Amino acid sequence: MNEQAGRLPVEIDTTVAHEARVYDYWLGGKDNFEADRALGDAIAEHIPTIKTMARANRAFVGRAVRYLVRECGIRQFLDIGTGIPTSGNVHEVAQRAEPGSRVVYVDNDPIVLAHARALMTSTEEGATRFVFADLHDPHSILSDPALAETLDLTQPTAVMLVAVLMYFRETSEVRQVLDELMKAVPDGSYLTITHPTADFDPEAMAGVVASAEQSGIPFQPRGRDEVAALFDGLELVEPGVTPVLAWRPDPEPAEVTRLHPEHEVDPRSAYYWAAMGRKG
Repeated sequence: MNEQAGRLPVEIDTTVAHEARVYDYWLGGKDNFEADRALGDAIAEHIPTIKTMARANRAFVGRAVRYLVRECGIRQFLDIGTGIPTSGNVHEVAQRAEPGSRVVYVDNDPIVLAHARALMTSTEEGATRFVFADLHDPHSILSDPALAETLDLTQPTAVMLVAVLMYFRETSEVRQVLDELMKAVPDGSYLTITHPTADFDPEAMAGVVASAEQSGIPFQPRGRDEVAALFDGLELVEPGVTPVLAWRPDPEPAEVTRLHPEHEVDPRSAYYWAAMGRKG
């Protein structure tokens, strides 16, 4: 854990909903408060399957990390907006595939910081660190000593931004953040994004936006073309910008699909776009 984070005052306002804790609630975690659950339930009124969608987003993280390690040879990860630790964290998946993998997590919720100290362990061969910082200030992330001590940014690195960019209202600011992050990593690095969208159900997503904004949380869904534009200058990895459930899904045994066709899931039933791009 970085020393800077250890000196930060940890104050938790339990009366105000926080994105990481709402997500924890949807995933069935216990590190959330009444305000978080109230917002989570308000959003669920518009999208009753939101908890399933959160789990689908979490499952995507595992598939993406395994692909990056096994197929792309990536050994370093910068996971921004990591959320409260739960089963299937980036370092767990990466180090299971390659024990020497190194991961830096970034979040701005004091509860995430507290749990990161206790839960984010590492193999002896690899390393895991946490940076308490805000994505709105990417320089504070890139200049943190813990990052330099853990990752060698002269080597290919995977930048993970899973379900976090919707908290930026202005796409121009997102573009600035992405440009700064990707400028800091070399050719051969990857950018991974999932992003909620109104493309699949505009009315339901409008309700989500209203609930989030009423709780003081900015929430900006983006369409497919807008998400694709975030990868300008990068080479999109197949299958490109796709519903999160359709991004390199784990294959099911053929006999399961044949005998139980009800297991087939509409990939547009989770209102997220997902994509990965390679620099250079």
